[in-house]
Amino acid sequence: MKNKFILFLGLFLSASLAVMAQDNISPARKQAIDSLALEKVKDLSKYIAIIGSKETQFSEANRVMDRAEELFAPGAEMGVSSINTSEIAYYKVRRYFERLMALNYDRVNITWYDIQYISDLERQPDGRYVGVITIYQRFEGTSIETGMNYKDTTKKDITIYVEKKQTQIAGRTIEFWDVMLGDVRVTETSA
Repeated sequence: MKNKFILFLGLFLSASLAVMAQDNISPARKQAIDSLALEKVKDLSKYIAIIGSKETQFSEANRVMDRAEELFAPGAEMGVSSINTSEIAYYKVRRYFERLMALNYDRVNITWYDIQYISDLERQPDGRYVGVITIYQRFEGTSIETGMNYKDTTKKDITIYVEKKQTQIAGRTIEFWDVMLGDVRVTETSA
């Protein structure tokens, strides 16, 4: 009985290692995933600029919010900070976009720059890979009536999730690696 258990355990471990080896990301695949992750972050940057712009019509802003939400993993939150307070508030993605659209400025300009990976993808026990991309966001809001002009620069870390998914194409199951954005954490805010 003991020998059967040891044999079973050996076969189980061999099968587990074979499955794990299949899920490892090759250098070429990793490069493609990195490019996709950076592209999704750049898309988010464009969407935020459109949603925040006072020139964007309400219907267009809502359409863009829907597209932007698709970039995120369920439950993701986005951080908001100000040079006027040390507090950082976190909002669910949709609520963040709604608040951004409703900002009380006549003109809003939001630009992202210096987008780069700060941590390599690391495999998690659940099989997903997790990494972090850092961006700098320049926010400028102007109110013509009050003459109020607010500017800040915020460094943000965006969690990146990479996981293997499946889809059906012409009756065949195709596996692919997908990238989802996670929480967007504020790490520093300056004037």
